[in-house]
Amino acid sequence: MTAEPNHQRVLIVDFGSQVTQLIARRVRESGVYCEIHPYDKVEAILDDFAPAAVILSGGPASTTEDESPRATPRLFDLGVPVLGVCYGEQLICAQLGGKVEGGHHREFGRAEIVITRDSPLFAGIGAVDHRETVWMSHGDRVVAIPDGFEVIATSTGAPFAAIADEARKIYGVQFHPEVAHTPRGAQLLKNFTHGVAGLTGDWTMAAFRQEMVQRIRDQVGQGKVICGLSGGVDSSVAAVLIHEAIGDQLTCVFVDTGLLRQNEAEQVVSLFKDHYNIPLIHVDASKEFLGALAGVSDPETKRKTIGKLFIDVFDREAAKIDGATFLAQGTLYPDVVESVSARGGPSAVIKSHHNVGGLPDYMKLKLVEPLRELFKDEVRALGVELGLAPAFVGRHPFPGPGLAIRIPGEITPDKVATLQKADAIYLEEIRNAGLYDKIWQAFAVLLPVKTVGVMGDARTYEDVLALRAVTSTDGMTADFFEFPWDVLGRTATRIINEVRGVNRVVYDVTSKPPGTIEWE
Repeated sequence: MTAEPNHQRVLIVDFGSQVTQLIARRVRESGVYCEIHPYDKVEAILDDFAPAAVILSGGPASTTEDESPRATPRLFDLGVPVLGVCYGEQLICAQLGGKVEGGHHREFGRAEIVITRDSPLFAGIGAVDHRETVWMSHGDRVVAIPDGFEVIATSTGAPFAAIADEARKIYGVQFHPEVAHTPRGAQLLKNFTHGVAGLTGDWTMAAFRQEMVQRIRDQVGQGKVICGLSGGVDSSVAAVLIHEAIGDQLTCVFVDTGLLRQNEAEQVVSLFKDHYNIPLIHVDASKEFLGALAGVSDPETKRKTIGKLFIDVFDREAAKIDGATFLAQGTLYPDVVESVSARGGPSAVIKSHHNVGGLPDYMKLKLVEPLRELFKDEVRALGVELGLAPAFVGRHPFPGPGLAIRIPGEITPDKVATLQKADAIYLEEIRNAGLYDKIWQAFAVLLPVKTVGVMGDARTYEDVLALRAVTSTDGMTADFFEFPWDVLGRTATRIINEVRGVNRVVYDVTSKPPGTIEWE
């Protein structure tokens, strides 16, 4: 599925940058639909996609190497605006007659550019001689620009920090406007899409909802759809959207693994059966999952065990639904991008719980993936559009394997119960302090460590619990949340007093580097 052709669309060509998705996020935030496609797949989709503008991403390669990725020359002949970011700027120069040198021009981290010429790219950011903070990350440097181009900004380490061919509307920036470390980078990208390309920003969740309802009806017809409901935001929004489109042709199967948050199973059943009246099969398979995990300590083995058993239980229940021909799931756009990323890497392992490449042949079902075009925050906006409570769609992300990966070492029913109770206290105190919506993700981890302590007049030897909270705008990079000490103090005191078996609570203050996929 892709956006309706009546929407203005931007093509983002991926050359392997770890933050290419951030470009898409910034463009989408401004109301413009965009898609990311690997550089070596662009030629095949170019005519059908018909972009109104093109953005060339950064990447780890060097244009000075013979085998480095190149942009298909057609991109520069489409007659639409083009913006090259970092490696993208270097490609523009290397392919259109400029020159790039490599190996001894490293520039990483915050830098300051000086605007040297008026340009629509810098509208609202600054006039000539204005200094602007940006984020650099490059090892090569442009040393000559193609005919028709002019320098519109410089920096100490990059004399061609931004270049422009205003006649052809082709631009290049050596810095990364998509990252938060470039404070007004989002404005620069909007200047490109709205100012230079003249796009109006017609991408809204209201329009998406209306279009997707019709597309689901067209795809499914009179068929029956099974939705694997995890209780998380993604599958829940997908289920409500599909139910709006086809009503009782949808049946949800909710597999309770016993590894969910405290009382989460009851909340899911109440929401879908009582509030939305969506046909729901609730399977309590907690004993099966905990039995299968007994004695298993390796984290990847845990994932695979949970994934396989989930499919087995789901298949068993789905077989009881006569005539089902479609399977719905909450695949998101980052899952799709990672599965075909230009940079490769470990995404096939990390994203193994998503059938982004299709279902196994034995399942004999066709996929319905109504959220396949959306980022996480867009899914949340769609959920609100569909009438789901903001408190529900705004819940912190929860991993597919559940609490199993927040209990390093062997999983036991007692450990799960301990973590569920501690996690519930933690989240309750965060909400009581009015901090929940300021945190992107918060959770507790029951460490495989015991420590000696004194409680009252008795010496104890019990478990250590770690608390984690991070801030993020995109889930790709994050930093630890700076908790008020009084909130942490109350939380720790309650956990130690109310959760038997825990005598020490610690707070984790490490940061998440860019490029990692999940944070668990």
